[in-house]
Amino acid sequence: MTRKASTNDSLVDDAIRSVRKGNTAAFEVVVRQLERPLRAWLAVQTPPGVDVDEVAQRSFVAAFTRLRDYELGTNFAAWLFTIARFHLRTEVSRLRRVADYHVRYAPDLLQRELERRSSEPPDLQQARLEHLQTCLGRLGEHLRRFIKWRYAEEISLEEMAARSGRSVAAVKKQLWKLRRELYACVEARIAAEGEPS
Repeated sequence: MTRKASTNDSLVDDAIRSVRKGNTAAFEVVVRQLERPLRAWLAVQTPPGVDVDEVAQRSFVAAFTRLRDYELGTNFAAWLFTIARFHLRTEVSRLRRVADYHVRYAPDLLQRELERRSSEPPDLQQARLEHLQTCLGRLGEHLRRFIKWRYAEEISLEEMAARSGRSVAAVKKQLWKLRRELYACVEARIAAEGEPS
């Protein structure tokens, strides 16, 4: 085990020397050697809702940009994992702030939106539904399936991730983008109806 670790350390240090001499493509060796262990470590350390892939990528980018700070001959993996630990803490703190914001303000905002929508005339609500159908029809089938799974079949995010071969965080992000896109499409069509021809 020690022999393999020292071989990997020597490969990594050689790649870092090459990067420092201007061959930035040599950093690929570093990523190949350490990507799997870093992602595995992050997967164990990461609470639900944190995108492991995003934290790993940020960690590698930070290590690359700070490569001059690394002392050759020491343990690069330990240095990288320290960077990853910092990025993980930062992301967890950010998510806590977002969650705290939603706990404090979401109920009031939701109540206001429900009141606004309930005061809309029924024909406007019907128009919104018709426009939503049109906007859904314009989505590609591969995107429509996410909407169908989540809202028609009421499938869990975990199941959607398994079916699509993506992480739960990636599925959440995809749904968020789709909802935003559909909302913008419906609002644009409503606004276009209100404009004189």
